[in-house]
Amino acid sequence: MALCLMMFFVSCGNRHKKVELLEYNGKFPEESAENMCITMSDGGKTSFIVKTPLMNSYAGDSVYSDCPKGITAISYNESGQKQAILTADYACIINNAVYRACNNVVIRDVIKGDTLETQEIIWDQRQRTIYSNVLVKQKKADGSVNYGDGFTADERFTKYTIIHPRGEMNGLDF
Repeated sequence: MALCLMMFFVSCGNRHKKVELLEYNGKFPEESAENMCITMSDGGKTSFIVKTPLMNSYAGDSVYSDCPKGITAISYNESGQKQAILTADYACIINNAVYRACNNVVIRDVIKGDTLETQEIIWDQRQRTIYSNVLVKQKKADGSVNYGDGFTADERFTKYTIIHPRGEMNGLDF
């Protein structure tokens, strides 16, 4: 009997610790999944692959999901080649339309060789745009470094514009 009681308290104690990790603003996730890999396609061709170690979905007035252990998203161009790779320490999805990545966000254009670093980006799936309104650092393939107050881009990150750019600029960039 004592052994059964001891096991009950140990198992409840461990369960309670896991629940504290999943809680978000006083809510608990409806669903949680580990090691997720989501493939999005357009016309039968892969357009994005999103990977995350943990994804939680919360119900309520609005649908909300988060990836508290980070995210990696890979975009592909129309030819099926990797276009860009995004990594971030945290990401969330609001109403299945607005994606937010923050904390050490890095976007690398695989084809051009450029890298963009910032602390937050927003992907508005309805508008098919990615943008940021916080400081960005752009490292060009030629080694030059630029800074800006944000950026706007198409959702595959094939074309982007730095807001209020400053730093080293090649004359061919104009």
